Amino acid sequence: MAAKKPRKLKARVTHLEMPARPHKTFAVPTVPRTALLHAENMKLHFYRYLYEQVGRPHHWYERRVMKDGDLAAILDAETTELAVLYADGCPAGFFELNLAGLPEAVEIAYFGIMPDYQGLGFGKWFLNAAIQQAWDHDPAKVTVHTNTLDHPAALGLYQKMGFSPVAVSEETVTTWE
Repeated sequence: MAAKKPRKLKARVTHLEMPARPHKTFAVPTVPRTALLHAENMKLHFYRYLYEQVGRPHHWYERRVMKDGDLAAILDAETTELAVLYADGCPAGFFELNLAGLPEAVEIAYFGIMPDYQGLGFGKWFLNAAIQQAWDHDPAKVTVHTNTLDHPAALGLYQKMGFSPVAVSEETVTTWE
């Protein structure tokens, strides 16, 4: 039996920037109990688990097709920072910062909440935590991108938090099947 050929999807990518640190604060959600832990020396299998759980519904693809050695080099780099969101002690999401563009920019390379934990009031608080951690490196700007395959509220949330669109592009994504 022949393997099913993966589908290709077109996605419109919006590139956003934030030129100054926002002064917004959000209370830590208390139900469920919430923790955000800076992750050091993250094991490859745990990263791949987080990436799949957050990214599968949105067809994230770049890291899922990377060879283990290439991905490990990124995760172990001094220019990569990771934080994991926990809800009642269980992994619920993560963000990844790319510091390679300093002093010009810090990129929020990945940000997301697992489907089981969406709609519980984490979004603004969790994104603000990522933004504040990015600004702690004193860049000239913080950048992020989203596309039309991401959560439908993603672009609006980024804009509410202070990001402004600066460019659009298109990409072809292989579905996660």
